[in-house]
Amino acid sequence: MQQNHSNIIVTLSRRLMAAWQQYRLHQWQQMNEPRLLCPVEQLPKFVQQCPVTMSALPWLRLLDWSRVPHSPHSRWFGRTHIVPLSAYLGAYLIKLDQELCTMQQLHRFLMTHPALVWALGFPLSQSNQTPHGFDTRASLPTPRHFNRVLSEYPQTILHWLLNSQVKHLRLLLGDAFGQTVSLDTKHILAWVKENNPKQYIKDRRFDKTQQPEGDPDCKLGCKRRHNRVVVPVVTPTKEGQPGTGLSVSVGEFYWGYASGAVVTKVEGVGEFVVAEMTQTFDKGDITYFFPLMKQAEEYLGFKPRYGTLDAAFDAFYVYNYFHSPDHDGFAAVPLSEKGGNATRRFNEDGVPLCEADLPMSFKFTFTDRTSTLIEHQRAKYGCPLLHPQANGKTCPIAHKLWAKGGCTTHFADSPGTRIRHQLDRQSEQYKKVFAQRTAVERIFAQAVALGMERPKLRNQKAIANQNTLIYLLINLRAMQRLLTKIVSSGK
Repeated sequence: MQQNHSNIIVTLSRRLMAAWQQYRLHQWQQMNEPRLLCPVEQLPKFVQQCPVTMSALPWLRLLDWSRVPHSPHSRWFGRTHIVPLSAYLGAYLIKLDQELCTMQQLHRFLMTHPALVWALGFPLSQSNQTPHGFDTRASLPTPRHFNRVLSEYPQTILHWLLNSQVKHLRLLLGDAFGQTVSLDTKHILAWVKENNPKQYIKDRRFDKTQQPEGDPDCKLGCKRRHNRVVVPVVTPTKEGQPGTGLSVSVGEFYWGYASGAVVTKVEGVGEFVVAEMTQTFDKGDITYFFPLMKQAEEYLGFKPRYGTLDAAFDAFYVYNYFHSPDHDGFAAVPLSEKGGNATRRFNEDGVPLCEADLPMSFKFTFTDRTSTLIEHQRAKYGCPLLHPQANGKTCPIAHKLWAKGGCTTHFADSPGTRIRHQLDRQSEQYKKVFAQRTAVERIFAQAVALGMERPKLRNQKAIANQNTLIYLLINLRAMQRLLTKIVSSGK
C-alpha cells in the first residue's frame, strides 16, 4: 500500500514537471526567442545541473539569435514538427565544439544530455517516464535528418550572423578593428575513396572527367607542385660526384574544396574572421580575392588599409586595391619570381628602365583579356635608342636583342604594377604588416582542429555551411575571451 502511494506521488510529480516544461516552452515560443536565452535563474533545475549545457550557454548567447527565423515544417518519424532553425544552428555548433565527427555522434551526445535538447529549443515530446518530463529520442530528429537540414540550411542566415559578429566587434574595439587584414585559403579533402591512398583504384584516380561517386560536387585540384629528379641521365664516373637527372614536375592532387577567409588580429585576444567563402578545389587562390574583400568591406563598413597575403596573390590588382592617395596603406605581399621580371625598375616618373638603365619609350596600349583574372590595359615599351626612331647610338651593354630591334617590355598600365616592384620589402613598416599574415594561419589551425580539413559530408552546400559554422564558433570563443578581459579590467 505504501509503495503504491509512493508511485502515485512520483507519477503526479512527473506530470506536474511535464506541465511546467510545456508552459515554459509555450512562453518562450510566444516570445519567438530560443529557450537558451532564458535567464539562468529561471532555467529548469535539471538544466542548471548539467555542466555541459551551462558551459555552452555563455558563448551560445553571444550570437545574434534575432537574425535566425523559424523554419517551415520539418518531417521525421512520419510526423510533422515545427522546428526553429535556431535549434539546428545550436546543435551544429555543439557538434563542432564537442569535436563530434558525424551526425550519429551528435545524436548520441544529445540523447545523453536532455538539458541541451531543452535549451536548444527542439519541440518536446511529453513523457511521464522521465524525470525531466519529455522523451529525448522522440524530441530529436534522426541523424539523417540532421544531415539533410545542414545541406539545405540558408547560408544567408549564417552570413547575417557573421556580419552581426563583425559589427559588434567594431562597436567594442573601435575604428582600429579591421584596419589590417590577412587573406588565404585552406584545402578541404572530399570524403571519397579517390583521396584514400590505401584504397585500390585501377588507373585514373585523378582524372577530372571521372567524378567520384561519393561526392557529386567536389572537383580535382592541385595543392602544390615541386620539381623532383626521377630519372638519372648521366651516371657519375667518380666517387662523390653527383649525377644529373631529368627534372619532372610533381604535384599533390586532391578531390575536394577550399575555404578562403579574411582575418584580422586583436592584440592580447586573438584573431577574428571577418569574411569567408567556400569553392571547389579547381578554383585558383586568386579567384577568392575580390569576393572576399567585397564581403569584408561590406561587413566592416570600410575598406581595410593594409592587407597581407602570400606570394600566390602577387598581382597588380591586389596592390591596386589597398593603394589610396588618402592614406599610406599597402599590400604586404612577397614578390613572386614568376615571369622573369622580378628585377624590373622604374625612374621617378614611373617609366620602366631597360637593363642599361635607360628610360624606355612608350609604344602603345592594348586590352588584355586572357593573362590575368580581370580584363585590363597593358602598356608596351621599346628600346629608347630605336623608338620612336633610331638616334644612331648603340646599346651600351650590347644587349642580345639589339640586332632584332632592341629589348621590349609590357605590363599592366596600373599603379599596382609599379608598387609591386618598388615596394620596400625591407622596411620596418612592411615587416610589421607582413607579420600579421600568420593570423589567418592560426585561424586555419583552429579550423582543422574542428574538422574542416576532412569533413564527413558529401556535398558542397553542407560543407560550405559547416565551414561558416566553424568560423562562427571560432569568433564566439574569441569574443568570450574578449568580454572576459573587458570585465576583468573593469572597463
